[in-house]
Amino acid sequence: MNRGINPDLSFNGVIQKALMCMLSVLMLCLMTSTVLAADVNKVMKERGEINDLSTKALTNLYEEVPSAQRVIQNCYAYATLSNTGMKLGIFGSSHGRGVAVNNETGEKVYMRMQEMGVGLGLGVKEYDLIFVIGTETAWHSFISGDVKFAASADASATDGMTGDSIDGASIAANGIWVYQMTTKGLTLEASINGTKIYPDKELNKYDDTGKKIK
Repeated sequence: MNRGINPDLSFNGVIQKALMCMLSVLMLCLMTSTVLAADVNKVMKERGEINDLSTKALTNLYEEVPSAQRVIQNCYAYATLSNTGMKLGIFGSSHGRGVAVNNETGEKVYMRMQEMGVGLGLGVKEYDLIFVIGTETAWHSFISGDVKFAASADASATDGMTGDSIDGASIAANGIWVYQMTTKGLTLEASINGTKIYPDKELNKYDDTGKKIK
């Protein structure tokens, strides 16, 4: 009696294995897509919270210093950073978050802030920083996290804007000014020496459509 391998059974086994492999690949793709979608949704949600905080910070600033609206609209770029001092959505209490906006190109870069020493936030748990960025060079330095903030006396205005044109703001670095708003209003002569501001890699990895940036 011929007890060799039944070619039909062998063929069916190959088909079953192929189908199992295809099913595994399909499930992996579905799981990856689900994880990616969840990540995109998380990023977009946090961006939305930051944008809302930015709008609120600007509104409070304009009410306190009406001339600031013209400054923000006409400067090369601006940024808002908020330290809420409390749990808000997915925000923590030790790090501030914000967004830098280029008025010339429309580019948005989401930023993080950390107090590295006895700087601006000493004794203040809730505050907003609104930066006026006067030049392209200052913009690139700011969004790359390379700006070293100094005391007002150590910084100089080099972009042609005068201190009188940005009433209520303090010089933070070359070509950069800052307004500080607390729950009590505008703080005069703000100093952010000891504060680190740098780009948020997680929030900047997708464009506005949810497509991953290479």
